[in-house]
Amino acid sequence: MSRGTEHRSSVHTVEGYLLACAHRDQAQREAGTLCARMPWLTTAQAQDVTRHYVEQRLEVSRNTLREIVERTAQIRQDYEDRYRTLRRDLFRRHAAAACAVIACAAGVGTLTGLLAR
Repeated sequence: MSRGTEHRSSVHTVEGYLLACAHRDQAQREAGTLCARMPWLTTAQAQDVTRHYVEQRLEVSRNTLREIVERTAQIRQDYEDRYRTLRRDLFRRHAAAACAVIACAAGVGTLTGLLAR
């Protein structure tokens, strides 16, 4: 693995970790808000609700991110397939145009040679 690849991999790892921490912090805040609306909960009950809420919220985040990654890969493949098709069609058109130009040039050259005699 090249040094640049290792660096990008490390950056992606750190970025993923920070994203996970941000999701966990957001889930903690949401759980705190939820528990604040239920003042009858004991401290242990509020902690239990918080723990369950955070676990569920993180699972939802994981699933959402997985779906995004899968969809991104699918879209990337679709674009690559389309790009490949367009490139092939463009090459065929240019080849046909080049053949037409060469045929015209050969015809003009032959005609000029016949007229010069």
